[in-house]
Amino acid sequence: MPSTDDHVLAAAIAGRAGALLLEVRRDAPALSDSVRGSYDELGIPETERRSLGDDGDRHAHDLIMSLLHQARPDDAVLSEEGVQPGQAHAQTEPGHGSRRIWIVDPLDGTREFSEGRADFAVHVALVEDGRPVAGAVALPGDDLVLATADPPPLPPTTTGRLRMLVSRTRPPAVATAVAARLDAETVPMGSAGAKAMAVVRGDGDVYLHAGGQYEWDSAAPVAVARAAGIHASRLDGSALVYDQPDPWLPDLLICRPELLDRVLSAIQAGP
Repeated sequence: MPSTDDHVLAAAIAGRAGALLLEVRRDAPALSDSVRGSYDELGIPETERRSLGDDGDRHAHDLIMSLLHQARPDDAVLSEEGVQPGQAHAQTEPGHGSRRIWIVDPLDGTREFSEGRADFAVHVALVEDGRPVAGAVALPGDDLVLATADPPPLPPTTTGRLRMLVSRTRPPAVATAVAARLDAETVPMGSAGAKAMAVVRGDGDVYLHAGGQYEWDSAAPVAVARAAGIHASRLDGSALVYDQPDPWLPDLLICRPELLDRVLSAIQAGP
């Protein structure tokens, strides 16, 4: 696991955490058949689904923290699972903005993970001077890790109707409005990482979100998207800045670069 290359390290850690999550889900009592059908069809209680998600979050967090401590003991770390209720910014060292800090989401898409779906992810990103400089997004359900170590080439330009990735449970009104203005097909999907990587993989063209994200939701997806030649910014086109005292970073735009002007115009058109 130790590596002098931050890009390689991010990919290795995300991959290890993703493999562990699959083990947790496979070995969960009464849940081993979940991948063959929905939890509702299997009659598995909601309490057991939540327990599985909690187990996945905890185990993945512990593994990532251990591996980062071994490989980069002098770096700060911000993990979603390290933030306590009422605490704005949990980390291993004080200071903001001008240091090396790993920003991680051990299980992005806890609901999808606990429902036996594939659209969940692991995020591992290194931020320096407020900018993601290395990162990886593991998609364990697809047996795939996308990383800045070896970013995929930019997919060919879309020739048909545009595809906009939206939340499968609570798509923001702005996404629905923008999709209508662009005459885009909306594609429901689970975790933020899965939606962002759908654009990177060529399975979608635009992913925009408003009203509820934190730094760990987007740092790694943004690192990978940019390395692959995909645009990533706030909804108004301004820069995404990480390692802030408050990790709230509520909106995100990830899209193919040739679509940027069209998408920004559709956003600026208002409700």
